[in-house]
Amino acid sequence: MKQGLQFKFSQQLSMTPQLQQAIKLLQLSTLELQQEVQQALEENPLLELEQAEAEGETAISDDELWDSPCSASLGQSASSFDGEDSVFEGASSTSLHDHLIWQMQLSHFSTVDEVIALAIIDAIDDSGYLTASLDDIISAVNQQLDEPVELDEVAVVLKRIQHFDPIGVGARDVGECLALQLLHLPTDTPWRNEAFTAVREHLALLGSRDYRTLARRLRLNEDDLAAVIELIQQLQPRPGEAFNQSDDDYVIPDILVRKKNNRWMVELNPESVPKLKVNESYAKLCQGSRQTDDMQYIRQQTQEAKWFIRSLDSRNETLLKVANAIVLRQQGFFEYGEEAMKPMVLADIASAVDMHESTISRVTTQKYMHSPRGVFELKYFFSSQLGTDTGGEASSTAIRALLKKLVAAENPKKPLSDSKLTELLAEQGIQVARRTIAKYREALNIPPSSQRKRLI
Repeated sequence: MKQGLQFKFSQQLSMTPQLQQAIKLLQLSTLELQQEVQQALEENPLLELEQAEAEGETAISDDELWDSPCSASLGQSASSFDGEDSVFEGASSTSLHDHLIWQMQLSHFSTVDEVIALAIIDAIDDSGYLTASLDDIISAVNQQLDEPVELDEVAVVLKRIQHFDPIGVGARDVGECLALQLLHLPTDTPWRNEAFTAVREHLALLGSRDYRTLARRLRLNEDDLAAVIELIQQLQPRPGEAFNQSDDDYVIPDILVRKKNNRWMVELNPESVPKLKVNESYAKLCQGSRQTDDMQYIRQQTQEAKWFIRSLDSRNETLLKVANAIVLRQQGFFEYGEEAMKPMVLADIASAVDMHESTISRVTTQKYMHSPRGVFELKYFFSSQLGTDTGGEASSTAIRALLKKLVAAENPKKPLSDSKLTELLAEQGIQVARRTIAKYREALNIPPSSQRKRLI
């Protein structure tokens, strides 16, 4: 083979540092963007924050910000909401373990009983249940004491702990937990004895909602059994749940949506958009012709500051453009709710704003929109489509909303099965398979019909 030289011309997209920076900023969440801006401010002396507007001079007045009442809660894309404001209910700064230790220290236990109590408390999980057997506790205690303890001694200490607050803590199963709470009620509480028998002897029937057999075992009619079940439902099957501290998720919305003059307005949240500028004092220094190392450094940092500001502006423009396209297509949702949600995929918005689908995916990830209907991640507005009898399309989000509405309106004594829900949706022109209904129901945390049956 003869060797030779050959020239070939071709075009190739090169990822410049500026383009890489723009893509990186585009996919950052608001909190991550703030951290990135803070890091840039620390590393580049030519970059600085603009002074905040004077007090009382805001871009939008508080009175005109919202034309209709809005909810500050997260939408379904972020978390489920049961309609009750229970964010701070049961909140506690003390763990269940510390709370039990504190009560033990006030109970004047003997030295031996205190060792037993500590072993029992250490074996209680976050829900309030004892996870170790008494034999295991005896083995653990005997390793710490010179003289072995008996089973009766451990049982007595456990009984004392089970009367600590919250009542029912230290129970070994659900039946014992509920029974302890019932025993704590006044003796003249209506249906107390029947409820105690139900939770101690017929807990399996309660769990399977076999009320007919349960009524026969307790020798009660339907109305009396309903009163017993109502009393049981007032108990707490997880007594330690109030002490479980969960980190609340807070988001800063990137987009604000409001209705003004019968039009939906979309704008960037000023609190989420950092305003940067190049330090003018340093920038003037690089206008000279001197080529010292200091001047070279200032010129380089000035250019990088300008690139960063441009990338930030590009991110905001892209985010606003995409949000406008989403709101324009989903106006029915903002007017009427989830049932009016239209099917929409990334390609629809990509075509509307003349961008690639990968860009739409980046800009809608971890970006949130605050609207009169709540706070939603931008990805929440994208859903698959299903056909209707009229030849139209229905989004999966709208179907889930209809499903939730049907379940909420059902007769609790005769809940709707998945097959019946399929028939009811078919009557509204929506053809959905039964397995799809089951999948949507599970996604909404709706139990099957056998578990939704109620007597009261």
